[in-house]
Amino acid sequence: MTPYPKAEAIVSIINHVRAAVFPEFFGERSASASPAMWHASLLEEIHQALTKEIEIVFRTREGNATSCGNTIASYLINSLPGIRELLYKDAQAGFDGDPAAQSVEEVILLYPGFFAVFVHRIAHLLFLQQVPLIPRMMSEYAHSITGIDIHPGAKIGEAFFIDHGTGVVIGETTIIGNQVKLYQGVTLGALSTKKGQGLKNVKRHPTIQDNVTIYAGASILGGDTVIGEGAVIGGNAFIVKSVPANTTVRMLSPELQYQDSGEINSFGFPPLDVWFYEI
Repeated sequence: MTPYPKAEAIVSIINHVRAAVFPEFFGERSASASPAMWHASLLEEIHQALTKEIEIVFRTREGNATSCGNTIASYLINSLPGIRELLYKDAQAGFDGDPAAQSVEEVILLYPGFFAVFVHRIAHLLFLQQVPLIPRMMSEYAHSITGIDIHPGAKIGEAFFIDHGTGVVIGETTIIGNQVKLYQGVTLGALSTKKGQGLKNVKRHPTIQDNVTIYAGASILGGDTVIGEGAVIGGNAFIVKSVPANTTVRMLSPELQYQDSGEINSFGFPPLDVWFYEI
């Protein structure tokens, strides 16, 4: 039977990387080990586990028992200080942008949007190293936990914040600049995928420039669609064309229909003449 990376192993690697990046929040140091020794031991454990899973996936995909698993795992370990710096900027953006947040620590510990971005930054690094399967396994784990679906190929800049987050979808070829904020239900997607594999390596998803805010339920579609710097996209907007910098786009208020509560019958439904009318 052909071996594949185990989901349990990938989840364990994610949790260990989180402890290594944020030992002050997720570390489980023993009293007998110094912080430096504990951290070094944890990094070695991550390196061994990731090397093993990368070698499995390269053998499965390429039929080659010799892979660059050790090199890629070392690259990730050496990149962790830079990833930590990026993530602290993400957490600070979360705190600055959410009046309900009590502290940066609360964002790191509890916010689902922050966890999804943490996993993405690890998965994206492996995606750029052309590691098969594992980056997507990581992103789908975060998706299952948070309801936030970020393809590991998406390019995301500094100080990125997803508020609430449930239902957010960010496609593979999306490019997001710095200081961008998304709310729940936002889709950064493709206009059409009818051509299937014929669209591989084609820019299908939008570009979001710096300092853009996109409110709940907005859909921004298409590889040629660019949301200019400083733009604000209102809730439930449906956008398939580029938006100039410093522009606010909002939906017109929907027409609401009000009905007197006395018109509701004993079954809780409006009378029949409200339901049926001449065409």
